[in-house]
Amino acid sequence: MALTRETIEQTLRQLALPDGGDLISRDMVRALTISDGAVRFVIEAPSPAIARQMEPLRVAAEQIVSRIAGVEGVSVALTAHGPAEKPSAPSLKIGGHPTPQAGPTKPSGVDRILAIASGKGGVGKSTVSSNLAVALAREGRRVGLLDADIYGPSQPRMMGVSKRPASPDGKTIIPLQAHGVTMMSIGLMLDPAKAVVWRGPMLMGALQQMLGQVEWGELDILLVDLPPGTGDVQLTLCQRTQLTGAIVVSTPQDVALLDARKAIDMFNTLKTPVLGLVENMSVFCCPNCGHETPIFGHGGVRAEAKKMDVPLLAELPIDLETRLGGDAGTPIAAGDSAAAEAYAALARGLIAGGMA
Repeated sequence: MALTRETIEQTLRQLALPDGGDLISRDMVRALTISDGAVRFVIEAPSPAIARQMEPLRVAAEQIVSRIAGVEGVSVALTAHGPAEKPSAPSLKIGGHPTPQAGPTKPSGVDRILAIASGKGGVGKSTVSSNLAVALAREGRRVGLLDADIYGPSQPRMMGVSKRPASPDGKTIIPLQAHGVTMMSIGLMLDPAKAVVWRGPMLMGALQQMLGQVEWGELDILLVDLPPGTGDVQLTLCQRTQLTGAIVVSTPQDVALLDARKAIDMFNTLKTPVLGLVENMSVFCCPNCGHETPIFGHGGVRAEAKKMDVPLLAELPIDLETRLGGDAGTPIAAGDSAAAEAYAALARGLIAGGMA
């Protein structure tokens, strides 16, 4: 039997924590990788004080995983979040005018940057972004998620984070961690009850800051959740950032596809590769009887992808659990449902294609 991530996670569930739950249900396992029988992962404690008490658990995790058939070696590291008391808030001003730069750049340590876009709002682009990020992390990739939807940032809610990022020097910003993903959003820097009333230059400056002043660390891929439409943020990202490419999200209905075509045309105009289309809300499967209903039609994005000679990357279902997970701050991709498997398949396809 092949050695899989699921086998290792199921084994780690046997290690109960003193205050309830286990390493997997408490989301404490990070960067799990499997390579030629060698298993490596990190146990992330909530604080340095708790981490100091968890060394016996780390040893136990190494021992129990080493007994799995096919495991040749195990390496388990123990780390912790930084101190939660009085984090230093960034003193920098968010949303100033952009500074000149010589040409397109990308954050140091980031291998690939993918823009997740849509021609219009309401098609589930942010839901796709958060779940894809979690799915890629579960596949062992080092993933970052930048919420660039500055007027309507939703990733803090969807990823279950609310702390203001720390800044050790008032210039660099330390991003937050959630579900194995390094994430940053303008929503973490501003009053969530206040509207963002900015002109284009301030939007461009904020995006430049979140790309250049955030300590992203070493990432295999950075996903950028763009706002809907074809405006200043999209233009700035494509012209000032070394993008690997873009993924366009749409529902099957014609009114959504009208705007998806415009998004694709924008990326083509800006010479940004469109890596594929994702059909979101493709079909609803009744949880009681199993009957499938194409609420927004079905196959529209597939037909459009074929017409425009762009790959169709996934057809993702619409279901209640996906919405509940997003509202609760635990993306559906973090679980084991059919919807989670759909995102896992999308993640595996991107990895196999060299896009992630």
